[in-house]
Order: sequence, then C-alpha cells, then structure tokens
Amino acid sequence: MEENDEEEGKMNVTGGGLSLTFRHWATKKAAGSTKNGRDSKPKNLGVKKFGGERVIPGNIIVRRRGSRFHLGNYVGMGKDHTLYAMKEGCVKFERHKLSGRKWVHVEPKEGHLLHPAYSSVDAVPKQKTTT
Repeated sequence: MEENDEEEGKMNVTGGGLSLTFRHWATKKAAGSTKNGRDSKPKNLGVKKFGGERVIPGNIIVRRRGSRFHLGNYVGMGKDHTLYAMKEGCVKFERHKLSGRKWVHVEPKEGHLLHPAYSSVDAVPKQKTTT
C-alpha cells in the first residue's frame, strides 16, 4: 500500500483511511558553512640570531613565550619576552650541564667600534649656547 510520488525523496503511505507523508531531509550542511575556517596569524617565534652572528643594539635575538632562554650578559628582555642585544658584538648560547637551562649572551669584541648611531650621548658634540 505504498505509493511513490514523482518528487524525489517524498513517499506517501495510505491505508485504512490514514494518510502519512514522509520527506527525506538533507543530512549534510551546504558548502561554505563549515565551523573550522578560522585561524590565528603566525607569531613567528624562535631564534632569529644564532651563535656566532654579529648583532648591534636592538637586534632581536630570540622571540619567545615564557622562559625557554634566559638573559645573559648584554641581553635585554621586551614586554613580550623578546630577547634583544644591548651591545654590539657576537651572540653566544650557553647550556648549563646539570639544570639544562639555556642562556643567551652578547660578547662585545675587543677594539670593536660602536656604530655612531648607537654611541653614547657624551660622544655627541654639545651645541654652543649664545647669551
């Protein structure tokens, strides 16, 4: 006592004076309605200047989260935990044998002249004041 309509996915059932209609609905969402389509931008973390490379003050040595590398000589830390050089010189990485803690240092070279843009304020000639 089942009759199939010409429409696809629709079925009529009749019998004993009772008429029911069943309809098949889509079980998958339409294309383009996914929940997984977003992502955060990359943070570009990691070592930027490796051991033995020359740096000038302000060069980023390591971009990090937390304390994976610790501050050594002539290395500063930004508010986002970025380690940067405070003096001109070479980068040196050191690892403590017992604790495994990693340190980052900048070793200034003997006789190494600082770039004029990074020289101290005392080296800049003072302007004459007229009275």
